[in-house]
Amino acid sequence: MSEKNQATENKAPEQGKAARGLPTPAWVVIAVATLVAGVLAGHFLLGGPGTVSLNGRTTLAAGELDSVVATYSEGGATTSVTAREVLEEIQGSSELSANEDGTYDVPSASDILSYVQNKVILADAETRGITATEDEVNDFVTNRMGASSIADVASSYGIGEDAAYKVIADSVVLTKLQDEVVTVELPEYPAAPEEPAEGEEDVATAEYASYVIGLLGDEWDADANDWARTDGTYYATLSGYDISNDAATYAAASAAYSVASSAYQTASTQLNEEWGAYTDGVLSTVSIQLGTIAE
Repeated sequence: MSEKNQATENKAPEQGKAARGLPTPAWVVIAVATLVAGVLAGHFLLGGPGTVSLNGRTTLAAGELDSVVATYSEGGATTSVTAREVLEEIQGSSELSANEDGTYDVPSASDILSYVQNKVILADAETRGITATEDEVNDFVTNRMGASSIADVASSYGIGEDAAYKVIADSVVLTKLQDEVVTVELPEYPAAPEEPAEGEEDVATAEYASYVIGLLGDEWDADANDWARTDGTYYATLSGYDISNDAATYAAASAAYSVASSAYQTASTQLNEEWGAYTDGVLSTVSIQLGTIAE
């Protein structure tokens, strides 16, 4: 078999990595791509108790933080959302930071909608009995985020430890919900092969062979020292490379990495689409009355 001359350059699929949950406010993790059915882009004054007419203002006084900025209804129950609740979610603290003049910025319509979406999806998880244990939260911190403790996460994001714990716990719940309702299995994202020393680009090594065969999995027959089958994911791309149990080149390793990366991206896209379809279905049962600032 002839050796191909050049490896394909690859970049990690950022979307796929983000799909599993990040230590940002939990409503960002949901990342649904649709508006909830029944959203009304009307006036900020909703006409209920505790609301406030802004008359074009973009800030609130401290005494207005508990004003209702939206309501949402599901199954006959209506829930009010206050400016304070949304701002606490955004800032990650119950001690809100005020502007220099002592006022607080009015939460944007997109932030309010995201807040409601998060509450609805987390409530759906709760009805399924999905929770996050302390061990699961700590595992998420160390294994998913690469941090040593909740305190480190809080420090990195400039939020309190209680807020950091809640964000991570919500992320754990959302990840478990996603795993429960999505059928697509996301493979582990492959590490890129180490680049060879200058002048040794064409040298076949046991290390590159081990890397390639590790990615091939059941498509490679180690006993026969040959392909186990030719209808798998890798054969069409790698059949032109000289590969054995003991030797492969950097070009072959890079080609294998390209195939693995592409497979990851495909699975990631499918996962996101399936997750989006599920959350869209949950959110479609909710009616939101969302206000915008009245000029």
